[in-house]
Amino acid sequence: MLGGRAVQHRELQGYESDKFLSYFKPCIIPLEGGFASGFKTPEEDKFETRLYICKGKRAIRVKEVPFARSSLNHDDVFILDTEKKIYQFNGANSNIQERAKALEAIQHLKETYHNGVCDVAIVDDGKLQAESDSGEFWVLFGGFAPIGKKAICDDDVVLETTAPKLYSINNGQLKLEDTVLTKSILENNKCFLVDCGSDLFIWVGRLTQVEERKAASAAVEEFIATQNRPKTTRVTRVIQGYENHTFKSKFESWPVNSAGSAGAEEGRGKVAALLKQQGVDIKGASKSSAPVDEEVPPLLEGDGKLEVYCVNGSAKTALPKEELGKFYSGDCYIVLYTYHSGDKREEFYLTYWIGKDSIPEDQEMAFQTANSIWNSLKGRPILGRIYQGKEPPQFIALFQPMVILKGGISSGYQKFVEEKGLKDETYSGDGIALFRISGTSIHNNKVLQVDAVSSNLSPTDCFVLQSGNSMFTWIGNASSYEQQQWAAKVAEFLKPGVAVKHCKEGTESSAFWFALGGKQNYTSRNATHDVVTEIFNFSQDDLLTEDMMVLDTHGEVFVWMGQCVDAKEKQKAFEIGQKYAEHAAAFESLSPDVPLYKVVEGNEPCFFRTYFSWDNTRSVIHGNSFQKKLSLLFGMRSESGSKSSGDGGPTQRASALAALSSAFNPSSQKNKGNDRPKSSDGGPTQRASAMAALTSAFNPSAKPKSPPQRAGQGSQRAAAVAALSNVLTAEGSSQSPRIGDADTAELTPSAASPLSEGASEFSADKDAPGDGALSEGGRTEPDVSVEQTANENGGETTFSYDRLISKSTNPVRGIDYKRRETYLSDSEFQTVFGITKEEFYQQPGWKQELQKRKHDLF
Repeated sequence: MLGGRAVQHRELQGYESDKFLSYFKPCIIPLEGGFASGFKTPEEDKFETRLYICKGKRAIRVKEVPFARSSLNHDDVFILDTEKKIYQFNGANSNIQERAKALEAIQHLKETYHNGVCDVAIVDDGKLQAESDSGEFWVLFGGFAPIGKKAICDDDVVLETTAPKLYSINNGQLKLEDTVLTKSILENNKCFLVDCGSDLFIWVGRLTQVEERKAASAAVEEFIATQNRPKTTRVTRVIQGYENHTFKSKFESWPVNSAGSAGAEEGRGKVAALLKQQGVDIKGASKSSAPVDEEVPPLLEGDGKLEVYCVNGSAKTALPKEELGKFYSGDCYIVLYTYHSGDKREEFYLTYWIGKDSIPEDQEMAFQTANSIWNSLKGRPILGRIYQGKEPPQFIALFQPMVILKGGISSGYQKFVEEKGLKDETYSGDGIALFRISGTSIHNNKVLQVDAVSSNLSPTDCFVLQSGNSMFTWIGNASSYEQQQWAAKVAEFLKPGVAVKHCKEGTESSAFWFALGGKQNYTSRNATHDVVTEIFNFSQDDLLTEDMMVLDTHGEVFVWMGQCVDAKEKQKAFEIGQKYAEHAAAFESLSPDVPLYKVVEGNEPCFFRTYFSWDNTRSVIHGNSFQKKLSLLFGMRSESGSKSSGDGGPTQRASALAALSSAFNPSSQKNKGNDRPKSSDGGPTQRASAMAALTSAFNPSAKPKSPPQRAGQGSQRAAAVAALSNVLTAEGSSQSPRIGDADTAELTPSAASPLSEGASEFSADKDAPGDGALSEGGRTEPDVSVEQTANENGGETTFSYDRLISKSTNPVRGIDYKRRETYLSDSEFQTVFGITKEEFYQQPGWKQELQKRKHDLF
C-alpha cells in the first residue's frame, strides 16, 4: 500500500528497539498466555497479583515475570502489583532514570487497574524494616531471604556500534566491499548490506526485482545466524531515495538531493490521501505550501520591556526607542526582553544577533556579553544565538517592524571596510535604498534592504523605495493585502512624517525608475517554504534532569539542560548545538546557521513548550528524575487533576503518609551533600513524635507554628515530621500541596539541594518564609525546618549576621545554606538589607539573589 517507499523495521518480542517502544507509554509485555492463549472471558472480579521487571532510561520496557523471589535481582527495577498496594522494588544497582521511568508504569497500572485509588510504596534493595512497606513486601514473597545475581541473557547484551562495513548482495551472496562509504557506490539495480554492529541496514535499489529483494533479505538472516549475532540486533530496510537520517549518517558523504526529497513528499502525500479515504487521520502530513492564514506559532507575552544593544568593540551601546527594529548586517546586537508569563512570573528572553557581514571580533564580543548577562541572571533566561536570515518567529515578533539594513555602524566594521578598500554601502537616511516586504504576519514580516536596482522587484512582494527625502511604496500585482499595509508602516518607520507616494505595478512614475537607475526586466520570485520534517514520539517525561537534550524543529535548534547537569557541561551547550547543526546540515539540509538556543530546565519559553504536552506542575519540582516522579505520584496535582494516592483519602494525606514512610526509611534516598545523624530504626521517640504529628495533622484545629522539640531526635526524621505536620495542617486551608512540604523531608538530598537553588523563584505574599502558606501566584516560600535548626543549635532559630555569612569564622550548623537570610531576626534583617522581609520577598528572584550576594548571604 505504501508503494515500497516506507522504511521497514523488524522487531522481535522481548527485544524491541527504543524507537518502537516510544509509541507505547508504557509498553507492557505479558507472560505467555493471557488473551493470546485464547481464553474469552477473564475473571474480572478476581485480582491477580503480578510482578513486572522495568528496563529503559528513555522508552520503558515493562515485562511480566513469574511472581517469585527468584525473579528479583539487584540490577533492575521491579513492580509488584497487588490488590491494595503497588510496590516498586529498586535494585541496589539500578539507576535513577530507570527508577523514574518505573513510576510512569506504576501510574499507568494505578489508573488502569485500580481506578486511580490505591497505595504506592517504594522498597529499596537491602533495606529491611519489618514494620514498614519493606516488611510487607517481603511477606508477600514468603519472608525475607537473599536474592540471587542476575542471569545474563540476550536482552542484557549491549551491542557496540562499530565502523560501518559495506556488503554487496548478488544472487543471495554477500561480498565485502573494501572502499570508503559514499552515496555514489550504491547502484540502483543492486542490494547492499551496511553492517554497523548493533544495526544492520538493507539498502534496496529502485530497479531491483522482487526476487532479488527476497534473496537479499534471506541472505541477511543467514548472515545474522552465522555471525552469532544476538536477538537484539536491529535490522532496517530502506529503499533508494527514501533513506532516513540514521542510514545516511553512516556514509562519509551524502549530497542533499532536493529532487529526492520532493519525491518523498509526493509519496507521503499519496499515502496520506489513501489512508484518509479509509478514515485514518494523519498527523504531521507534509505541507507543500504555507497558507496565507497560517497558524501563528506561540509568541512571547506582549507589553514587556525590550532592550537592544549594538556591540561596538569592547562596549555595547543601547539603542534609543525610535531605533528599535533597525539591524545593520555589518553589526552584532544583544536583545533582552523581560516579560511576565501567564502565572505572573518574570521571565527573560536573551539573544545575540549576528549580522552576515559582521567581523569575528564583534561576534565574539556579542557572545561574551550575552553570556555575562545570562550568568548575572542566574541562567534563568533562554539564551539564543541568531544569524541574520534565520530569525525565528519569536524574535521577529518583538520588532514591529524589523528592518535589516546594509553596512554597519560599529568602529570595527568601518575599519575593516576601509582597510580592505571596499565600498561602504551603509544605509543613510538621505540616500537611495530599496526594501523588500514579503511577510504577512507579525512573526514573519522581516524587511530586508536589497540593491537599489529594478531587477530586484518581484510581483509577489511589495517594496519601499527611499530616494533622498522622497518615499515610494511599490505594490506587486501578486502581493497580499497584508504586505501592502506593512509597506506603508515601514515607510513611516524609516521616514516619520514624510508623505509617501504609492504606486501599483505598471503605474510607476519616471522619478521612481530614475532612483533605481532605469527600468529593467524583473521576474517573479517563488517564495521558499519551510521543510516539514518528522518528529518522533517524545514527551515532557523524556526531559530528564540529569541530561542535556537537543530539540530540532528544523527551524530552530534548542539545547536543553537539566538542573542536575554539571556546570562545566552546561557551558558547552552552544558547542554541542553547533556540532549537531553541522551534522544535520550534511544529511538533512538543515542550515548550519540555524537559530540556536540554550534552555535551562525550569525556564523553558512558550515556543519550546509548544512541542510538548506541557504540564507546568512538573517544572516547579526539584530533585533528580526519580524524586520528581515520586513527588508527582505522591500528592502533586497535574493540570489534568490526578486522583488521590491513598485509598479514598485526599492527596495531602497521601503525601503525608509517603513522608512518614520516608521518615522511617531514611536510607531510601542517598545523601549527597551533608552527613545527617543516623538514628536506630524503630526507636520509640521517633515513632512517637511521628505519630503525634500524624494525629495533629488530622486534627487541623490545632495548627502549631513550630513543632515541639524532642531531645535526642535525629535531624533527618525531625525534618520529615515537621514537613509532615505542615502539609497536613495546610489541608484546612483547602490548598493543594506543594513541593517543599511533605516531600521535602526525604526528597531533598541535602540543605544545598536543587530545591534550595530554586528558592528565589518562589514569592511570598503576606506570609513569612517557611509558614507553608501559598502566595497569590500559586507558589510558596520553601519551608525551613525549625526543629532541625533548633536541635543542632541549642534551641536557637535566629542567628546574628556575623554567624550567617558564608565567610563566618563561627558558622551556624543545620540550616538551609541557600536561605541564610531567613535566619536573621526581623530587626537585623532590616538593618542589613534596608527593607523588611515582606518587602524583600516581593521582589523578583534575581534581585533577591543580587542583594544576598552583596551581603555575603548566598
